[in-house]
Amino acid sequence: MKWSVTKAARWYARRPWPVGCNFLPSTAVNDVEMWQAATFDPKTIDRELGWAAGLGFNTVRVFLNYVVWAAQPAGFLRRLERFLAIATRHGISVMPILLDDCNFGHRDAAVGKQPNPIPGVHNSRWASSPPPAMVLDRAAWPELEKYVKAVVGAFADDERILIWDLYNEPMIGVKPNGRTSLVVEVFRWARRMKPSQPLTICLWSKGAERRSILERSDVISFHNYGPLDGMEKEVKSLRRRGRPLICTEWMARVIDSRFKTHLPFFKAAKVGCYCWGLVAGRTQTYFVWGSKKGSRRPKLWLHDILHKN
Repeated sequence: MKWSVTKAARWYARRPWPVGCNFLPSTAVNDVEMWQAATFDPKTIDRELGWAAGLGFNTVRVFLNYVVWAAQPAGFLRRLERFLAIATRHGISVMPILLDDCNFGHRDAAVGKQPNPIPGVHNSRWASSPPPAMVLDRAAWPELEKYVKAVVGAFADDERILIWDLYNEPMIGVKPNGRTSLVVEVFRWARRMKPSQPLTICLWSKGAERRSILERSDVISFHNYGPLDGMEKEVKSLRRRGRPLICTEWMARVIDSRFKTHLPFFKAAKVGCYCWGLVAGRTQTYFVWGSKKGSRRPKLWLHDILHKN
């Protein structure tokens, strides 16, 4: 059952203001490389989460990937457990993301050796979770249901999980074949595991899924990479619903989404926030969206905060 406004407000009031980043270790080109056994890198994760804590961050948002769980279900859960243990040592809570329609790399996610980043290209090897064909094929959804239930069920009462972000930027999973959307289904699957943590999906467009998301989210999360005036307007509009607000993606320097303008606003407004990126690495998200092969490293980064060294 969806949380009441009162329950959500009480949950949020008991916790410190959530401030953090979308986290991927600098050694991973995508979330498959982050989580599969062969390239899971706890040493780098530990070091870079320590840097995050040093910046004052107390939470991270992390992308999981269905294909790693499907290939290595027990091992995947063990590695997620290890990640949570590392994060906790640094005083950092975790917002896991289960599904994701973003596919910057225009390829299906698959376990195994990941291709190197394309020089100069923003997030060149990112792949969605799961591959698009599974989202479009309702006959494949029982496998996604097993995945969602396995992960949420394993950590349903784990205080190290701050909140579950069930589906990042749903696009193709909105109304495939005119039937009930995957957005609706993933909420239903997660609820069946009776998690102690709230559930959310980000608002990121004006599309048809917006109403379904608002009707089902315990806490309202949203993406906004724009200047402060637009952020203030969106927060004012969403605030009318009475639920806690968390901006789960922001910070794009080239379009005036900056720490010096936005962080004071988020803190004063009691809006949780996760900037995009921490350490500049194999995702190359310091390049602008749509950057071309061979682009020079920009003086003004789009995302990310720290150098690897």
